[in-house]
Amino acid sequence: MTNLTLTNVEKTYPGNINVLNNINLDIKTGELIVFVGPSGCGKSTLLRMIAGLETITDGEFTIDGARMNEMPPAQRGVAMVFQSYALYPHMTVRDNMAFALKIAKKSQADIDAAIDKVADKLQLTEYLDRLPKALSGGQRQRVAIGRSIVRDPKVYLFDEPLSNLDAALRVATRIEIAQLKESMPQSTMVYVTHDQVEAMTLATRIVVLANKGIAQVGSPLELYETPENEFVAQFIGSPAMNLLPGKIVDTGDTTRISVTNGGGVINSSVATREDMKGAAVNVGIRPEHMVPETSENYAFESTVEISEALGEVTQLYFERQDADSSPVIAKLQGIHRNVRNKSMRMSADPSKIHLFADGKSLHYQ
Repeated sequence: MTNLTLTNVEKTYPGNINVLNNINLDIKTGELIVFVGPSGCGKSTLLRMIAGLETITDGEFTIDGARMNEMPPAQRGVAMVFQSYALYPHMTVRDNMAFALKIAKKSQADIDAAIDKVADKLQLTEYLDRLPKALSGGQRQRVAIGRSIVRDPKVYLFDEPLSNLDAALRVATRIEIAQLKESMPQSTMVYVTHDQVEAMTLATRIVVLANKGIAQVGSPLELYETPENEFVAQFIGSPAMNLLPGKIVDTGDTTRISVTNGGGVINSSVATREDMKGAAVNVGIRPEHMVPETSENYAFESTVEISEALGEVTQLYFERQDADSSPVIAKLQGIHRNVRNKSMRMSADPSKIHLFADGKSLHYQ
């Protein structure tokens, strides 16, 4: 059983440069927690604080109730897989994986048994006597992961482990990590990535970091279906959620909204109070939820500037009439020909239409 708890954790660098503030998070045994967020939001810094490679300025970090703030990395029971593999180039795969166990003065029999077991699990058995330079990028990353597993740590930490791989290898290695987690259900893992596909497919829960803190914590589908704020709504999902300015004209279990700057009047399944009538809101619709509309109940009407035919889907980029420079994007299933420079009306099912006021979702009002 390995539980991690961060309570009011902060990180401030010399010069009063605050990068993380008021971090409160409980990580339970067996979870694979993924930290995501824009560049510079503190993902890797938070991971390194858990590892003990960065000091905690304020607050408390515990593993199974034991305070870790002052505990050196070697005594925390964590193992870290770095973005750069960090393999010893002059050592074979076997020696790389055995190094930490030799330092811990394990017997040769125990070392050999641990390496053989992990090598079989990661399909590295035939490469044990090779040097890292004789391996592909994916194989090197598996060696780095295997080097962590043989230590049997309390917590596994992954710092963007797939970012150095090409697209095809990233997919293959991501699947391998998912299978590895399935085979180690009681292992607690913390994973940092900028790739939301990795986050959505691997995570038990996702922690979205922004503005020096946590924007939202939840399962991948919770963040996708019910984001708490506009930042999470646009960060999770690709392309990003469209935000259209509007005004509430009718309230109740179903809310009716007049969309400004090229829009019509549409319904949302988000319930609103009577005193919210007339309030300014942003209407959020994911590109994949947009569909062509011919009636007067449409969310948006404009001209298609760019059409991207991807085979399984067609992405349409529409002109905007408001000050927002980002285009409205619709992601339609299948092939749609001859739509460029054509004016189209788009809408969405009321259950797929989000409402935000002052940056916060009305779903959580």
